[in-house]
Amino acid sequence: MLPEQDDGASSWEVAEEMCRMAIQDGIQHVVCTPHANERYEYDRGAAQAKLNELQRRAGDSVRFSLGCDFHLSFENIQDALAAPESFLITGSDYLLVEFSDYAIPPALGEAIQRFAAMGIVPVITHPERNLMMLRKPEQVLRFIEIGCVVQVTANSVTGFWGEGPKRMVHWLMAHDAVHFVATDAHDTKHRPPLLSEARATMAKEYGKELADILFHDNPMAVVTGIKLPYLPSSKPA
Repeated sequence: MLPEQDDGASSWEVAEEMCRMAIQDGIQHVVCTPHANERYEYDRGAAQAKLNELQRRAGDSVRFSLGCDFHLSFENIQDALAAPESFLITGSDYLLVEFSDYAIPPALGEAIQRFAAMGIVPVITHPERNLMMLRKPEQVLRFIEIGCVVQVTANSVTGFWGEGPKRMVHWLMAHDAVHFVATDAHDTKHRPPLLSEARATMAKEYGKELADILFHDNPMAVVTGIKLPYLPSSKPA
């Protein structure tokens, strides 16, 4: 949602419209997560300045936190081990991590364990859209066992990304391996900041109580820096 930052909102006007859409959809808090990878430069200070301005323009109807979409490169891992506060979601111990579509080296498990030993909780983003994890979904369960939690995308719940990701979401749900549902919003048309349709789908299929946890209670715990109220042991594959 931060404007003119990697592949997100293309302008302040688009960012403001995204804010209006989110508010109208019932969203109360947005975590802005510019990429930290080899393609896009991640400057925490510059991102924070944009977030402060976005908060000023949006007013009090929605609150913002800053994090990043952290790619598990060697350089990023070393930087995060040395200065984790530069990458964590503000005021929390949660780190959004995105795995490569092409390989998941065994060494990443060691990195995850080092983060966990520091008290950092890696949040695996959209595993249902990751090509490697779609082929071997049990990998997600192994990462949960060593300290990760899992976030799926609202548009995967509703089927926007196709049947493969949608089936993967249901597989993860069946194994108690979903902890959050998020927008992964990038714009106002193709990847909008909307959650209500996915929340209704989840409530219909898994019950209102669990939907409330995945869309409100667990996310609120992250942005307030407390432990997740819902953290079940995942069921074996």
